[in-house]
Amino acid sequence: MKKTIAIVVLLLGALGASAFAFLQWKASAGAMAQLGELTDKVAASEKKQEETDKELAETKAQLPPLQITSQQMEALKAAFGSGVTLKDLEAVYAKEKQLSPERMLGLAGLRMLTKGNQDPATLTAFEKALEMTDWTRQQKVICAAQYALAAAGKPVKPLSECAMPAEVPAQPPAKSADNAKAETAKGDHRGSGEKKEVHWGYEGAMGPENWGKAFAKCGRGKEQAPLDIKGPFQKVRFSIAPDYKPGPLRIVNNGHTIQVNVNPGSKLRIDSIPYDLLQFHFHRPSEEAINGKRQAMVIHFVHKNKDGELAVLGVLLQIGNENPGIKTLWDNMPKKAGPEEQPDNVSFNPANLLPRDMDYYHYDGSLTTPPCTEKVKFFILRTLVNISREQVSAFPFELNARPLQPLNQRQIMTN
Repeated sequence: MKKTIAIVVLLLGALGASAFAFLQWKASAGAMAQLGELTDKVAASEKKQEETDKELAETKAQLPPLQITSQQMEALKAAFGSGVTLKDLEAVYAKEKQLSPERMLGLAGLRMLTKGNQDPATLTAFEKALEMTDWTRQQKVICAAQYALAAAGKPVKPLSECAMPAEVPAQPPAKSADNAKAETAKGDHRGSGEKKEVHWGYEGAMGPENWGKAFAKCGRGKEQAPLDIKGPFQKVRFSIAPDYKPGPLRIVNNGHTIQVNVNPGSKLRIDSIPYDLLQFHFHRPSEEAINGKRQAMVIHFVHKNKDGELAVLGVLLQIGNENPGIKTLWDNMPKKAGPEEQPDNVSFNPANLLPRDMDYYHYDGSLTTPPCTEKVKFFILRTLVNISREQVSAFPFELNARPLQPLNQRQIMTN
């Protein structure tokens, strides 16, 4: 009996020891897991601290140049704060018939330094500079005016091509994996020839119906183009006479159209007043309609006279035989957006794209792309020119035509 009791006691002791050992092991394992989690958290925290320290150091490195820029701006404001220089400049410009976009921008900048960016006349001057600007050749004026208006709180989105207005390059924000993939897909619009985010377009969030959000004249202008050309027409007597010259082909895919830039020498004479041909470009389908019908495409020849006034000669293209002049252009056009290209030993005369008959429809309109500047003289030739169906299909833009705009009491004329 005593022996049996002793055995039971020994068994109970063994079981107790095993249970104690198990509980100790379990507690130790839980503690090790918690320690592992804490170690990972500490490592992540240390890494985040390193990144924060690095960003702080980069920010501190940018401060001295920014402080110099701020001091320079304060010096300029102090120098022009009396308003004497502004009055002198306004007196000189008051004698001018019409200011160039650059002079209007300079006047606006001086007003900003003198009066501040909330002065109504300052904002008006920047808006005028933006409206007057030649969209194809004066990007610096556009960028400066847009940044000034944005700084004043106006709902203006500067062009994606505009450089950041600072002496220190802006540091890119940290990219998530999704952002990095998206940026790689977009590429560089100007450098590699691949598309990047477009500041305006013909479809989507920045399609024509939304241009007015970033470019006021596109939404509020009363003399916008293109128009549906239909009678009754008013008769006019003045003549138009193109005098285009051959020159080296300078062709560019700017992400919105195929454009040919023209060397000085080619002109359009409107009642003997010369307008220099700056460039011509294509829209698909034609932007203008005749009695509600649009053609396959249109060519817009853009001109400017010595007073800065713009005139557009439009040539409507109908489906027909192959166009030899367009064949030359299409054989040399860039398929993707990028800088201007000048093919070796290729000359082109814009006159090759014109019909013989110069009868026209005429109205006062606007640029058909942002910033939709008004007071543009339009001459749409009544004679159509052929383009083959294959040539239309080869044009790299399926749709780059602005919708028709209201006539708004304007009179369409014809000769």
